[in-house]
This record gives sequence, C-alpha cells and structure tokens, in this order.
Amino acid sequence: MTRTLRVGIIGCGKIALNHAKALLANDNAELYACCDIDGARAAEFATRFGIPHAYDNSADLMRSGVDTVTVCTPHPSHESTVVAAARHGLDVLCEKPISISLAEADHMIDATDSAGVTFGGLFQRRFWEASQRAHEAIRNGRIGTPVFASVALRLGRDAAYFTADPWRGTWDADGGGVLINQAIHYIDLMQWCVGSPVVRVSGNIATLKHGDHIEVEDTAVATLEFANGALGVIQAGTTFAPGLGTQVLVTGNNGATVSITEFPEGEPAFNDIWTVAGEESYRPVHSTEIDSDPSLATIHEGLTPYHALQIDDFIDAVAHHREPLVTGREARKALEIVLAIYESARTGGPVDLGATRPAQLTHR
Repeated sequence: MTRTLRVGIIGCGKIALNHAKALLANDNAELYACCDIDGARAAEFATRFGIPHAYDNSADLMRSGVDTVTVCTPHPSHESTVVAAARHGLDVLCEKPISISLAEADHMIDATDSAGVTFGGLFQRRFWEASQRAHEAIRNGRIGTPVFASVALRLGRDAAYFTADPWRGTWDADGGGVLINQAIHYIDLMQWCVGSPVVRVSGNIATLKHGDHIEVEDTAVATLEFANGALGVIQAGTTFAPGLGTQVLVTGNNGATVSITEFPEGEPAFNDIWTVAGEESYRPVHSTEIDSDPSLATIHEGLTPYHALQIDDFIDAVAHHREPLVTGREARKALEIVLAIYESARTGGPVDLGATRPAQLTHR
C-alpha cells in the first residue's frame, strides 16, 4: 500500500494555485502546509484550500512534518530553498527555471544527490498528449535521425504583466526575459525530443518593445548545434499583439516532420504538422476562430491539468523510489541553453557548452 505523502507548498503566488489543485486531487498526497514571506497571504491560501498549517517562512514549514515540498517562489530563491529542503531530507519539486545560473543548478543537484532525495524541475508541457506523441515517434525512429529542430515563440505581453510584480523584467530578480520565462518551456521540449545534447550555441537578444518597463530582453534569436550533427533555430518574442502561439518542430533524415503547436497560449498543444509515413496529417489554425490573446489567469488555468500530471508523476516517483520524468538534471539542460544564448549575446561569439565550466554561465 502506498504511503500518503505530506506535502508543503513554498510560495503562495499565482502558480501555487495549480500546485494546490493538483495535490488536493492526488490520493497519495496530503496538502499539509504552505508558507509565504507574506504571512497573511499564506494564511489566506491555507484557508482557501483547507491546508492545516501556514507559515511565514520556509524553515518552519520544513520542520512541520512534511515529506515533500514544491517550490513556487521567485527564481533567485530557488537554490537556497532546494538546498535547505535537501538538508531536511525532503523530496523537492521546483518551478522553472530551477535557478538563474548553472553553478546554482549544480549546487542544487549535488545537494539533493548527497541527501538521497528526489529532485524534479517543473516543465508541465512535456505532459501534453502532443508532446508525448512526438517524443515517442522520434524515440522509436519513425522520423529517422533528427537533423533539424526549431522553436518559434510569438507571444504577447503588455505593461500590466511586467508591473504586476516588482521582480518582473529585472536581471537580478527575474534572471532574464522571454528566454528564461517563456521560451525555456519550448527549448526543453525541443532538446528532449531531439534526444541529443546541444554542443554549440550562437545567439542575440534585444529589448525592442517593452524598454519602458523592463531591463531584460523581449526578443531573442539563436542557432544551435547538437552532438548528433542536427541544427536548430530559436526565435522568441513577447512583442506580438495579439499573441500568435508557439511551435516546436523536429525533422528527421527520412524527411518526416512532427510539430507541437500551442495556440492560443495555455491551450493543450496539438500536432499540426505530422508527416510520419502512413500517418500524414495537417491541422491548420485560423486565428479568427478563437481568442488568441488570453489573460495570464486563463493561461495558468489551461495548464492546470498538465501541472497535475507532472505533480502526479513526481509523487509517484517519490513513493516508488524512481526518477520523475523531469529530474533536476533534465531541467538543467534547457537552463544551460538559455544561459549560453545570453553569453553569446554578451560576447558576440559562439558558446561551446562542453568546454564551458558551469560557473561561467550566468544570467548576465
């Protein structure tokens, strides 16, 4: 019989709502505690979801009798929170990005490995049916060997998005812009589907629309080289009004192509291009049919079922002493690519990932 795990949520902001809903629906988890540096917000969150214990600091939560924690705090606090959880012997699932530097990410991985606890990073879009289908087709060789991959991210953000929280749009508190906040999800999907490490990155970033509100990038482009010889392209922006969605596309050496398209943002993705032999299909999208510019709350609501699937996977992994689909090491891969783009933009030259020491790659 599987033991019920007592789970605590650290950080009671918007994304924590998805964690709470998922944990309440999981029969093998008890939502036991929550905390936030704003004690009143933690108390309100606890009342809303019927959580027995609320705290204004993570140290008290970690001593409360929880077995597992999920981390929903701003990016710069992820390292210290995950390392503290490891020291308390707690399994920990952390929102993306797991950190804003590779040195921090490696410290988190080392700490959780040394403690023998499970460490996962949250990339819920891997749990879309379309993502699972594409990954399975590529893994089974139905497109041959991947030779080309791309991420096209064309989203809309307005001034209210960036001014909603003081940490948004700053290098020190946010760690970057469109790359580390939005595109990292799809960069993760691309590298997971290709299944070969990225070995070289060249890129550039700019702030072309939101300069009055942010100091980080709202536009980015990059080229990638994979260890298997495949090439990749990333184009990303929060400059589109209305948002035009995202697409991850992978082509193999037998000519077959599969894609994972999210439109509008927050809706479950679909495979709009699928030219695997004997399975050819194409689903065009007509922007006049649906609202292409949903609110952030609508986006989060649309992703709730996939948060639930990933949290279910993590709880099951802890209970059965196996690795979750997205480990801390897996979450590190997309972060490394993002930080390499920042480094390439800073230096004006390519970044060889295999030759770069972790401490060299940071958000600035």
